[in-house]
Amino acid sequence: MPAFRLSCLTYLFLALPSSTLGLLWPSMRLSFHEPVGALGILLVFGIVASVCTSAATGRALGLTGAGPLIAGGALLVVLALAVESAASSLWLFAVGVVVFGLGFGAIDAALNAHAASYFGARQINWMHASFGLGATLGPLAATAMLSGHLGWRLVYGATALAMAGLTVALTLNRRAWRQPAGAPAPTAKPRQPAESRSRDAARTARMRVLGGLAFAAIETGIESGAGIWGYVFLTAGRGLSAALAGVAVSAYWAMMFAGRLALGPVAERLGAARVLGWAVAGVAVGAALMTVPGPALVAVAGLMALGLAAAPVFPLLTLTTAERLGAVGVGATTQTVSLQVAASAVGSAALPAVIGLAIGALHATILAPALLVLGVAMGGLLRLLSR
Repeated sequence: MPAFRLSCLTYLFLALPSSTLGLLWPSMRLSFHEPVGALGILLVFGIVASVCTSAATGRALGLTGAGPLIAGGALLVVLALAVESAASSLWLFAVGVVVFGLGFGAIDAALNAHAASYFGARQINWMHASFGLGATLGPLAATAMLSGHLGWRLVYGATALAMAGLTVALTLNRRAWRQPAGAPAPTAKPRQPAESRSRDAARTARMRVLGGLAFAAIETGIESGAGIWGYVFLTAGRGLSAALAGVAVSAYWAMMFAGRLALGPVAERLGAARVLGWAVAGVAVGAALMTVPGPALVAVAGLMALGLAAAPVFPLLTLTTAERLGAVGVGATTQTVSLQVAASAVGSAALPAVIGLAIGALHATILAPALLVLGVAMGGLLRLLSR
């Protein structure tokens, strides 16, 4: 099976358990006799594990290649889901969350690193769209199973079986991840005498790497912040009914999925860097529509615009990494992409948490100007990275 199809399939299956934890937690906490807030502890454990493996994957890829690493990460996910389905206490479940984070981080970084080197704009966006499709199907399947009185443990067990099938497929097709004929092999950064590169060039490369990490953290923070707090913003902040606000948040995630499907081919035709610039500007425009006073439907339109614009940003950031770094070798690009994936995990957790504190201290409407400030900051970083 080609690497692109395997990538899409892997992301789709990986999204199934990732998108159901919040939905299943009310049932799970009753089994463990834990408060609602205990979920925050589990999320911290999982994020830390994911960040660690994402950051280390860049170097590991040079030793093992993408195929064995992705198959090994999938095996960790299967083991994690099996532990979680049988866990008798919160702390045993936390062990499963940590193992899941280790596997997820390795797969996420390896997929993006391979895509940055060998995929085009359409393929990398469709790969990320597959995760969105899985994140849509996961809650629907879990809801159907819970409605059939099957219980959350059986949901995790069924997901483990599905991931086990994927793991077998990834193991059998592990050689599919080898670079295409004529493509450069992902080797380590070429060894060069220190004097062959000026200090200014080295400093510029370091600043571009750091800027890319900050950009990735802000972008995923905007995505997660809008998705997590959009419902509270529309109901408590703009007076929208609960039913309409729920539909609007679902539509926001649908726009993320549709945007990656539609804008990937556009970026392939017009250029990834150009579409990336337009998309970043669109994020700020969407946040501005959410900020301006007016009917609640204007805020909903802003949320939809933000979702559509944000959809291709992280995939295109990954795709243009080598272009920003210059001729430093595929190995350096791979390591940078892995660090960007780790930074995105930090941003998707930390920035929504800060926004949540601001909402609690001030008002739900603070979400919109917070997203606008982050969007403008992201645009400024892109300008610096593009020089």
